[in-house]
Amino acid sequence: MSPIIICSVRHVIAHRQSETPDTTCRHCGSELSWVSGCFLLPSNCGKCRFHFKTEISKPRLDLKFLQRFYCIQKVLFPTWSNQNVLMFGTLLGVTLFEQLVIYQVGVIPSKFYEVLAGQDLEAFKTLLLFAGLLIVLNSMLKSLDQFICSVMYVSWRKSLTEWLHTFYFQSRVYYTLNVLREDLDNPDQRISQDTERLCKQMSTMASRLILSPFTLAYYTYQCFRSTGWVGPTSIFGYFVVGTVVNKILMGPIVSTLFDQEKLEGNFRFKHMQIRVNAESVAFYSRAGKVEHMRTDRRLQELLRTQRSLMNKEFWLYIGVNTFDYVGGFLSYMVIAIPIFTGVYSGLNPAELSALISRNAFVCIYLINCFTQLIDLSTTLSDVAGYTHRIGELMEVMCDIIQKQCDYDPTSGDTYDFDRSGENLSADTAFVLDRLSYKSPFSDDLLVKDLTLKISQGTHVLVVGNTGTGKTSLLRVLNRLWESSSGFIHMTTCFGPRGVLFLPQKPYLTDGTLREQVRPVLIYDPCWTCAFLTVTVVLQSNLLKRTGGLDEKVDWNWYDVLSPGEMQRLCFARLFYLQPKYAVLDEATSALTEEAEGQLYRACKQLGMTLMSLGHRSSLEKHHDVLLKLCGGGRWELITLRP
Repeated sequence: MSPIIICSVRHVIAHRQSETPDTTCRHCGSELSWVSGCFLLPSNCGKCRFHFKTEISKPRLDLKFLQRFYCIQKVLFPTWSNQNVLMFGTLLGVTLFEQLVIYQVGVIPSKFYEVLAGQDLEAFKTLLLFAGLLIVLNSMLKSLDQFICSVMYVSWRKSLTEWLHTFYFQSRVYYTLNVLREDLDNPDQRISQDTERLCKQMSTMASRLILSPFTLAYYTYQCFRSTGWVGPTSIFGYFVVGTVVNKILMGPIVSTLFDQEKLEGNFRFKHMQIRVNAESVAFYSRAGKVEHMRTDRRLQELLRTQRSLMNKEFWLYIGVNTFDYVGGFLSYMVIAIPIFTGVYSGLNPAELSALISRNAFVCIYLINCFTQLIDLSTTLSDVAGYTHRIGELMEVMCDIIQKQCDYDPTSGDTYDFDRSGENLSADTAFVLDRLSYKSPFSDDLLVKDLTLKISQGTHVLVVGNTGTGKTSLLRVLNRLWESSSGFIHMTTCFGPRGVLFLPQKPYLTDGTLREQVRPVLIYDPCWTCAFLTVTVVLQSNLLKRTGGLDEKVDWNWYDVLSPGEMQRLCFARLFYLQPKYAVLDEATSALTEEAEGQLYRACKQLGMTLMSLGHRSSLEKHHDVLLKLCGGGRWELITLRP
């Protein structure tokens, strides 16, 4: 098998046919490492846009987990005056008060022994009333504790998800994660499901974790007073042994849980893929069987991982349950030592019973505090898995933004995609000077040394066979892909009053028909007259089906509209926004030539300069210049109109 050079996590760049392949990166000249029959690029290649890790370590409870967990906590608790901090402080106060009440409830049995032994009826009635009040108060405090944890869960999820959304939608990070990178699986699942589960698990742990230092200190002191140094030492030793055993048993669970969440996302994505493409699948007679087989295959992979996780958790549960029951016996062993050594030999049976009851509660509760911490090991393993997945997403998004920063490597200039078009020349949209570009997933140039100026009033048609780089040219112009060499000078802005792209696949969102036409972030009351043109484009039947521009609909627009209707809807948006330049990628492929002509004439009447990609010869009459991409990097520029 011929060795291969890998230049990213996702795609193979080139094959080496010789027995002694080149051992340097063709991009940066760095030395390559030979691993398992292939060369791996160094961790940061000078020509590669993103930093890819060549070694992927399995997630576990280690320093990396603590670092990622700390980063997530900084998002949840950004300042001391933050709402989450205040709720956390309130929870701490409630749980401390709850523990004081629990202590009083715990020592009441010893008081009952004394009262009953003394046959004091009035004291018994008073104690019974006091016990009832404590139980009611304890129930209210416990319910308030659970309520605050639930509110914190919602608040944490809001804070963390909004933070992730801020980075996910910044500088088109969502495009990079979903299209250009494959070293991070299922970013949508990490944002939606993993975030929810992490916040849920942390909220269930919160009250027990924040209370542990206080309860351990207090009950350790009480245990020392009752049993001497033997009691606390035995219980602490018991806890250390339990912690070590559970740490050993938890290690494999974290990485397996990480893999399970990845496969859950893949399985969910397969069903989403079938839902989105249901009609296309239905047109092929055997496609349903094929998709059935492939979906079952993903299910089997997921179930195998789940069974592996359950097998590993089985031993953890054995350890946890064993230590739970051993703790009950240990408390009486600790109490028995001072009794059999004669420390309490001067007490009568009633006093000794009360003392045993009180000391048993202290020792059992101290053991229970340690047992709860050991029990949290199963929850902690889940938290560790989700922390690694979310922390990894945060690191990758920050890395992309840091390296991207709306930077155009070919011009050496920066560009803000959202800036307005003021103080920029509108006579020219793009100036391309000896531009060469290729797919990020291939080493072959699509176009070489392209020189072109796209100016106002000069309509350009780009043609060529499939795979020659027509849509790739738009990706380079829109800064989605890098160019290999040359320069791109952009002298206008993206969006309204500048350049607007209509991609090959129509973009539709949820909302009313008006919201499809008018993006909610772009509104100018002076443009409402454009709806006269928009209404004509949308056709009366589409308006009737939706019930009007502002009627709420609960359907998926991609499922309801035909390809032609979706393209008309995109043109309606184009007419509403009225950019200076419109870049159309097969934007009329589902329409008749008559409808195509009407739309192109409307664009020109609104003063737009057009750059079109397509295969129809009927498009030539609407353009002045034809750019033909011939493949292999070759291109031709032909004047259609003098």
